[in-house]
Amino acid sequence: MRSNNYLFRGIDSFSVQQQQTESMRSEIASMDANRLLNTNVDDLVGYLSNKYGIEVPELLEDEMLVDQREAQRDVSGDPMRRFFYDSHHGPIMVTGTEISLEVPFSGDPQMFQVQPSTHNLNAPRGIVKGNILIATLWGDNLNADQLRGQIHTWLGEIRQHLQWQRDSFRHFDTALAQQARDAVIRRRDQLLRNQNLVGSLGIPLKRRPDAPETYVAPEVRRKLAPKLPPATAGAFKPEPTLEEAEYQHILGVMESMAHVLERSPKAFHNLDEEGLRTHFLVQLNGHYKGQATGETFNFQGKTDILVRSDDRNILIAECKFWSGPARLTDTIEQLLSYLSWRDSKTAILVFNRNRNFSNVLAAIPHTVMTHPNFRYDDGKRGETGFRYRFCHKDDPAKLLHLTVLAFDVPRPEDTL
Repeated sequence: MRSNNYLFRGIDSFSVQQQQTESMRSEIASMDANRLLNTNVDDLVGYLSNKYGIEVPELLEDEMLVDQREAQRDVSGDPMRRFFYDSHHGPIMVTGTEISLEVPFSGDPQMFQVQPSTHNLNAPRGIVKGNILIATLWGDNLNADQLRGQIHTWLGEIRQHLQWQRDSFRHFDTALAQQARDAVIRRRDQLLRNQNLVGSLGIPLKRRPDAPETYVAPEVRRKLAPKLPPATAGAFKPEPTLEEAEYQHILGVMESMAHVLERSPKAFHNLDEEGLRTHFLVQLNGHYKGQATGETFNFQGKTDILVRSDDRNILIAECKFWSGPARLTDTIEQLLSYLSWRDSKTAILVFNRNRNFSNVLAAIPHTVMTHPNFRYDDGKRGETGFRYRFCHKDDPAKLLHLTVLAFDVPRPEDTL
């Protein structure tokens, strides 16, 4: 192979990681405030991870092509020929056969210029054109076995260096995603603190008419630029902190009701969904003075439990006996249809009268997380509660809280 185009001898892998990380942080820092606040955090982290993550190439050897032509080479520098050309000075041109091997690959073409943390001094040579890696071999007395041997050796060197790159970047993408999340949340928190500071003055906030509400991702040369996830249009309006505290309090009240069911099973063993719901409403109204209602019309239907405070819904909930995953999926659909754009705190109360409550608890997460509106898992709430984030049916950038509380209610035969 007669070429000075050495591969894997450019910027080192550590510098690439620093460069990608700093570029990602710079984009987060320069992103329009409303665009950042109105975008789903998980979707934004996914976009940044995709854009600044590293794609080590994969050779597509099944798609290799080869070409040949007659070509001359200067062999004056070949030590194996010096004996024959000692009396000559200057170039010595010899006609031979030039073989061009083209190997398609997937991944980032620029990675062929990145030196992995593990490398040797004998780097392979080649030329990168688009997503094709080209090796050029020449000889004036080539035979098929020699050619196969040279190709095998060259491919082996390329594979080895790509593996060294994978080893160099093995943990980078995972660390990058976490750093993206930390940076996004840190800037969101700072922006919200600034908004709350200005809002506490009691003076209307001036909105700049030229402030952008959307953000166009810059072109990325190394790969197709991922699309920035959708965002809710307009200035960001944070939910009151009090609303989240009330939501958690309501969930606590309903969990306390479960203890009442356990302590007095005979009082509840023959109640249907409506009867059980009434007892939960009684408990809630003890805290919210009649603001907890049942079978209340909201948006596109009547929800089982609605708690309202100061003309704003702070909980919308559905109550259902467990009869399998399909009914839970239907309940989620039903609940989502009841939500207006402003409603963001929801719950599903699952009453179980079947044997083996553990099977029910095991089925809930899989059922919920396979729903198309599911975004991410917020973790468990006690032993029988599950917290999730969903997106609204008509606005993928608008997130809502869904808590599933499961209760093992008394069976008639257990109270005889």
